[in-house]
Amino acid sequence: MPHTRLRWCAPAGLAALALGLAACSSQHASGVRSYSLSASALSPSTVTAGDATSSTITLTPASGYTGSITLSCSSVTGGTPAPACSFSDSPVSITGAGPVTSTLTVSTTQDTPGGPYTIAVTGADAENAPPSNGSQSLMLTAAAVIQHIVILFQENRTPDNLFQDPALIANGADIASSGLNSTGQTIPLEPIDLGTTGTLPQNYDLSHAHSAFVSMYDGGKMDGANLIPCSPAANCPPNAHPNPQFKYVLPSDVQSYFTLAEQYVFGDRMFQTNEGPSYPAHQFILSGTSAPSTASNLFASENPTKSPAGCIAPPTETVTLIGPFGSESSHAPIYPCFEHPTLTDELDAAGITWRYYAPSAGSIWTAPDSIEHMCQQQTVNGVLTCTGPDWTGNVVIPQTQVLVDLANGKLAQVTWVIPDGRDSDHPSSNDGSGPSWIASIVNSIGNSPFWAHTAIVITWDDWGGWYDHVAPKVVSDGVSWGSGYVYGFRVPLIIVSPYAKAAYVSHTTHDFGSILRFVEATFHLPTLGYADDAADDFSDCFNLTEPPLVFRKIPASLPAAYFINDKRPPTAPDDY
Repeated sequence: MPHTRLRWCAPAGLAALALGLAACSSQHASGVRSYSLSASALSPSTVTAGDATSSTITLTPASGYTGSITLSCSSVTGGTPAPACSFSDSPVSITGAGPVTSTLTVSTTQDTPGGPYTIAVTGADAENAPPSNGSQSLMLTAAAVIQHIVILFQENRTPDNLFQDPALIANGADIASSGLNSTGQTIPLEPIDLGTTGTLPQNYDLSHAHSAFVSMYDGGKMDGANLIPCSPAANCPPNAHPNPQFKYVLPSDVQSYFTLAEQYVFGDRMFQTNEGPSYPAHQFILSGTSAPSTASNLFASENPTKSPAGCIAPPTETVTLIGPFGSESSHAPIYPCFEHPTLTDELDAAGITWRYYAPSAGSIWTAPDSIEHMCQQQTVNGVLTCTGPDWTGNVVIPQTQVLVDLANGKLAQVTWVIPDGRDSDHPSSNDGSGPSWIASIVNSIGNSPFWAHTAIVITWDDWGGWYDHVAPKVVSDGVSWGSGYVYGFRVPLIIVSPYAKAAYVSHTTHDFGSILRFVEATFHLPTLGYADDAADDFSDCFNLTEPPLVFRKIPASLPAAYFINDKRPPTAPDDY
């Protein structure tokens, strides 16, 4: 009940009794002394976590009320930790007949979860009387801030090959079960295992050179996959596996991937940026380009001729270049050590921490070893070795250290994780542990405090020669950035985050540049001017103003401890 003040009326003598009673009756009829509280809508009504918003609180006296009122937020409902309230003036004194005001400031921190909040504002005077109209409610929406981005790369798969998932297809994912070959035949996709070693004759590999791209693309008809070479010969036609390019992975081999794709975001229009194999693909992953220098309109288009790769390659090693009209024969091959800006340079300049976890130096999958300022060449005991602050401070070998670091509560703001051949999904190189490898990293993050503000991007570095039915938008005008070598075929994409749209299939066109653009947008960085400049930033995949998703452990056949305790030497990527 509203607090009331009663006044005793004492009439002087019997003659005044009637008048006194009338005066008391009149006072009660006109209302008691009290105050009311009103609150303007919060402005702005939606804030990014870390920002603040405000409301004007007005206290209005009634029937001659005077007093001192202490303001408070009596409750804040929503996520935890909740926004905090403060008032410009509290207590507030009412000494006259007019209203008085105070400014309420509602502050959030970067750890404030996204979603709606209800804030109840009230007051209490010296006699603990609340406002006559009760507490007032305000509505606030917070947009969460992603504080960590983890980029997980696997190898050599297409959506048609890896994601024959009935639940995903029922949810609208564009996955084909057959395809055309160069003679116009419709070839049903047939099941095959993940390509594990020891399961002959299933452990074969397909070419993913630029020439293989040209064959399968066939001017946009996507009917030339059958022309892609296969090796080794014993496991390929005519000795085994007719139509080796037209296969899909047994669902039982990749259930961890299916679970992730069904619960979070699956992208069915994610394209590798380049039209070729792993080495240039990993350069695009780090820098948005495989150009040999900053202003060059050429791209490294193939895998190097020998191993190790990059700036610690043998002096005689070369890599093929491609020009803006798609020719690889018009430009002399060069030593595979480049010099141009990378995303890590932007991160360094902004003080954003980063780590790049990889199995070894000199691998065609270890992108920093081909950037001269990241891998400063030095001879140690007669062997070319990467040195320099970026390499020694941020490139972490082996890649399994990421699991150790997560267990110890360590995670950089931006992280790349490159697999070993055994857990890479690379045909003929992997042992079937790739889905468990990815699940172990996701589970380590999901069961840690990092989950609350992390986005995990999972994708594959190239199509691997497998059939896929969606044609990329090729740039070939000879003038535009990327002309002659972008864009390549589809690769799978999964985005895992408490703020990823649940069970969402993204039909928006993405590529490796989208990953860089997402990092730049999240940490307010400029673009490099390469693939990132032309890409989207995954904004359709997130809803930062919804309450966060609760993490559910991803089932996997192998735990994180398996990978942490695996001390075998890394399996080198093949160069086919």
